[in-house]
Amino acid sequence: MVTTLDAVLTRCRSSPPNILATLQQVQAAFGFVPLEHVPRIAAHLGVTDADVRGVISFYHDLRTSPPGRHIIRYCLGDSCRAKHTERALTALTRRLRCDFGETTTDGRFTLTKVYCLGHCALSPTMMIGEETYAQLTPRSVITALQNHP
Repeated sequence: MVTTLDAVLTRCRSSPPNILATLQQVQAAFGFVPLEHVPRIAAHLGVTDADVRGVISFYHDLRTSPPGRHIIRYCLGDSCRAKHTERALTALTRRLRCDFGETTTDGRFTLTKVYCLGHCALSPTMMIGEETYAQLTPRSVITALQNHP
């Protein structure tokens, strides 16, 4: 089923304008928020392009380019940092050959940072898709990647 921007915008209420909710709907439909859609989104909501771009740039979960097949959310919260998450993170970024906000060259993974996944007792943690990986080590992050072809 092909979704169009007009179909998404029709489902979004514009009074009062809820920019974030609209952008979340667009991202849910397309996997990201194409920047070329910003003027139409702004016009639909009765706000400026700058208002829409400001929300996009503020919220880290909003993407402006297609993500990889698997999104990795890596925790950099206080509990994870206290448990030396940097060691596992170094192993992960070396294996992926990408950093936060980037997608691997094969389009398999997109690496994003978060500041709490709610599993502090099991830190350090990350999620790949909806699967949580806890008590991370350099070896365990590599094993986790192998579970997601």
